Amino acid sequence: MTTAFMTPAPVHTTARHTGRARLWWLLAAGWVAHVALRLWLYRYHTGPVANPDETGYLLAARWLAGGPGADLTGSTFYQGGYPLLLVPVFWLTSDPVLAYRLVAGVGSMAAASAYPLAYLLLRRMGLGRRAALITAFVAALSPALVVFSGLALTDAILPVLVLAWLVALHDLVAYGSARAGAVAGALAAFAMAAHLRGTVVLAVCVLVVVVVWVRKRAVEPGRGRAVGPAVAALVSAAVVAVAGKALNGALSAALYPGGPRDLSGLLVSRLTSLEGQAWALSGAVGQLWYLVAGTWGLAGVGLAGAAATLVRRSAPYAHRVLAGTLLLTTLGIAYASSAALPDEHRVGNYVYGRYLACVAVAWTLAGLIVLVKGGRLAVVRHALAAAGLMAVTGGVAAWYAGDRLERYAFIAFDFPEVIFLTGENDALNLLEASVPALILLACLTGAAFLTARRARLLLVVGVLALIDIAFTAGQAPARPSGGVDWMPAPPPGRVAVDRRVRWNIWVPLSYRVSWTRIEFYNGRPPAGACTAVVPYGTAPPAGWAATGRGGAQMGWTTWSNDGCR
Repeated sequence: MTTAFMTPAPVHTTARHTGRARLWWLLAAGWVAHVALRLWLYRYHTGPVANPDETGYLLAARWLAGGPGADLTGSTFYQGGYPLLLVPVFWLTSDPVLAYRLVAGVGSMAAASAYPLAYLLLRRMGLGRRAALITAFVAALSPALVVFSGLALTDAILPVLVLAWLVALHDLVAYGSARAGAVAGALAAFAMAAHLRGTVVLAVCVLVVVVVWVRKRAVEPGRGRAVGPAVAALVSAAVVAVAGKALNGALSAALYPGGPRDLSGLLVSRLTSLEGQAWALSGAVGQLWYLVAGTWGLAGVGLAGAAATLVRRSAPYAHRVLAGTLLLTTLGIAYASSAALPDEHRVGNYVYGRYLACVAVAWTLAGLIVLVKGGRLAVVRHALAAAGLMAVTGGVAAWYAGDRLERYAFIAFDFPEVIFLTGENDALNLLEASVPALILLACLTGAAFLTARRARLLLVVGVLALIDIAFTAGQAPARPSGGVDWMPAPPPGRVAVDRRVRWNIWVPLSYRVSWTRIEFYNGRPPAGACTAVVPYGTAPPAGWAATGRGGAQMGWTTWSNDGCR
């Protein structure tokens, strides 16, 4: 007779499995909460509000899904990486309003994913499980993850992409993981396919992988172990980069038949002249000011902490690599984006936050790590460094821009954090914006300085949560008034647009007209078109009738073709 004995699992193993299950439930619940918040914030959005950027991405996604395209010749080229993620939306529906709402849902889910990714990154930076959960949840309320999450912009996914890339890069360096290397390379190359800022991400990724590989070979002569992860990273980056180039080439040929706006000449002149360098460097400095002020000083604390980690040989090598990676990426994006930016006579040419929003969350996490883990003296030193950085960058930006900060156009969409700090939505005063940012930094620093390290987490994160909640409350939309529709609403049939019609009419119209590609014309509308959109006050030719829609304030009116009735 054989007797079978049931051996109970060790208590510690069962507890570990239970804890892991509870962790995933907490991460899932937090993710759902962040998604719900963003869906609530953007519940009234039914169409693009940031034109032409949103419309450019939506039209690209619609064309990739097999729908009608558009002619965006001469416009900025909106790359295909982000629209590729939206293709399933346009497979589900062709209704532009429903599609936009679904796109807002996609952006909300992407932004909410910063919570689990921030948790993973904080754990790799040495925070305990409980501390990482709480800190990551509050960091996911950062303005960079709230402002753009409900809009059809690449900025809805770039911060999350950067966090995932940093996690993978850490695992590549710390554990020599080939899988992590492949993920890091693929994410960096996808970032390049999604936006020009991604070119900097990919360049930094390749540089870091090569440097780490060379160092590992020097330290550990066993070549096989060193080569595998580096090769995986470089090969995956190359494959995704080639695919992204093919995608963007097809998109350019379809939606920009006459070519997109070419800024290469401007970029060359900026890079090769003293005047151009002054523009590029001052614009980069203005972006750094916005990064620090728009994170309530935390990015400045994080920048100081990263610089200290980079030069401290006692710090874990993977931490030093991530610090250098994030510094290089931030400075590279700030400089390159400023150098390629044309002078559009707006305040955002000199002080701008959107381009560095993709790294703002990572720097917020870095700043929180310093405040939560550092000693009292270190906390004060890093906070003073952040305040000094804000003062210096703000001063340089104000000196270079001069009275152009007052004369040029202030676009409120460019300055959500500044408007929160100053309460003014029609002008930028760097001093008036810096003072409240410094006060908020002082509150965060005081919370860290005045409490023991064990009790510090909840107070620091609690202060940050109050600030972010106040900012988010200011983003809550009012119920639409149901006023006049300022855009043409043509009936089914071919739609033609007079080339004299302004871009802010025909660009969003290209998305609203979901059943056909808009045609442009000079003179008489093309034969077979059913609706013509023309400048207001233009008399219709024979065979066409004025509809009476539009008006002088709107700048357009429409004609209907008698043959289509």
